[in-house]
Amino acid sequence: MNVLVTGGCGFIGSNFIRQRLTESGPSLKCLVNLDLLTYAGNPANLADLASDPRYFFVHGDIGDEPLVGGLLARHAIDAVVHFAAESHVDRSIDSPEPFIQTNVTGTLRLLNAARRHWLRHPARETFRFLHVSTDEVYGSLGPGAPAFSETTPYAPNSPYAASKAASDHLVRAFHHTYGLPVLTTNCSNNYGPYHFPEKLIPLVILNALDGKPLPVYGDGQQIRDWLFVEDHAAALWRVLQRGRTGETYNIGGLNERANLDVVRTICALLDERSPRADGLSYASQITFVADRPGHDRRYAIDCSKIQAELAWQPAESFESGLAHTVDWYLAHRAWADDITRNRYARERLGASGR
Repeated sequence: MNVLVTGGCGFIGSNFIRQRLTESGPSLKCLVNLDLLTYAGNPANLADLASDPRYFFVHGDIGDEPLVGGLLARHAIDAVVHFAAESHVDRSIDSPEPFIQTNVTGTLRLLNAARRHWLRHPARETFRFLHVSTDEVYGSLGPGAPAFSETTPYAPNSPYAASKAASDHLVRAFHHTYGLPVLTTNCSNNYGPYHFPEKLIPLVILNALDGKPLPVYGDGQQIRDWLFVEDHAAALWRVLQRGRTGETYNIGGLNERANLDVVRTICALLDERSPRADGLSYASQITFVADRPGHDRRYAIDCSKIQAELAWQPAESFESGLAHTVDWYLAHRAWADDITRNRYARERLGASGR
């Protein structure tokens, strides 16, 4: 298989590429990573794999149809895995337009190029376009409401979620109108190595170690289902190989946690692994801040479909995955410092938690 990955220098994309290059063996002939390298795209995420002869990095825009078309033809691409997206809710509230440009217009142009390539592909029946989306398209859940399923009506509540919902609908339309063999996945909150420092878990880890406040929105009782990124990457590969075209698969970690509980768990792990010099708990740095506008109260994923149809389930518990994540950040301070001090120095590291 020859695969084109969009946004492969980002958090989830780089973990997917890393997993494929280390686990796929000769079944993966070529992997092309197309990334525009906006603020969250970091080539350092894959620097140690750059010499792999199967790996090709291309600096470019998914909205550049001639570029994408040339890559698809030149590398005889058999599958597109589409990660590239603006993905931070706070940024979408501050400035929605880049989210529409990348997530909607960019996806449309990528679909146009993929469709033209598919029509000329010598093995059209095996070509696949996998669109990676989010559970935020479904809106917000009440405390006792059933988890989001693949048939839950869309009700996006932020500009980011609305832009991803629009891209999901475009992918569906290209399948039903043109027959393009697409697959869509909607995942819950990811966490793990190489997570950009503005997101909740890495922000808390790094701020704690730097002696900074640990900002928590509102009362901190916003609930998310946490999915370890390597479990997500494995699920995506399973969907690409075995999923039914035209179908949507929800991918969740089966780990619902309130944001405040996540922060306290991180503090406890850091208390064990890297204690403060004064002997106090990192939890003393927790600071409650004004809530985000329109903050969704709860997300939860029903992933029984992918479990039943594709025999996938997460390998990591929240406890094991979070411990692995904290250990990774402790061992990779230079990676984070390069972002926070150099590439991200003028950005405000605000509270997160999607």
